[in-house]
This record gives sequence, structure tokens and C-alpha cells, in this order.
Amino acid sequence: MSGRDSKAIRKIRHRRVRRKVTGIISRPRLCVFRSLNHIYAQLIDDSSGQTLVSMSTLDSQVRSKTDGMGKSKKAGIVGTLLAEKALNKGIKQVVFDRGGYRYHGRVKALAEAARKAGLEV
Repeated sequence: MSGRDSKAIRKIRHRRVRRKVTGIISRPRLCVFRSLNHIYAQLIDDSSGQTLVSMSTLDSQVRSKTDGMGKSKKAGIVGTLLAEKALNKGIKQVVFDRGGYRYHGRVKALAEAARKAGLEV
């Protein structure tokens, strides 16, 4: 990997994506962070620098529903619950920020679940 670790390479990819992807109040940015065991998603208004809605596998709503499930299924539940919270706040459209990760697996499951729950991603 030419002397760089995978985290540094992901950060470079994320910066490249973030140059083009910006969230505004009418269409906030759906930002995804994926750790080894958990996934975190939040809707961010970049013009004011505020997080509008957030959800992760560590939230009590998600933990009660995901006992014994795989990571991709947990990510799908996070996407569904995030979309429900966003729709309750009146947010219907978002711009997707995959965080430098490839669009497959848990990231894809989260995005597709949010779409299925009613968000326009």
C-alpha cells in the first residue's frame, strides 16, 4: 500500500468525496462511519455545522431489536430507524456520504434500508 495504512487511504478517499458532497438544511448529508463491530449514521447540516439526526448500533432502540443478528442486518435496522427519525423531523431528501468506504456490505444495507423507509437518498 505504498507505505500508508488503510485508515489513511480511507481518509484521503473521504476528503475527495467531501469536496463534492455538502449538506444543506433542505437536503442534509447522510454521513456513515463504520467501525469493526458497529455502524454510525448521522444527518448533518454543513451550513450550520449541526447534527440533525443520529443513529448507531449502540442506541438502545437498535440493541433491543438486533440480538444475534449479523452486522449487515444491524446496519439495515439503523438505516430504517434513522429514516423514521428524519421523516418525523420533516427531512425527506438527503445526500449520501459513504465516508470513503466502498458502497457494498453494511454501507449499502444502511442506504437501501433508508431508501425503503422513505428517504430520498
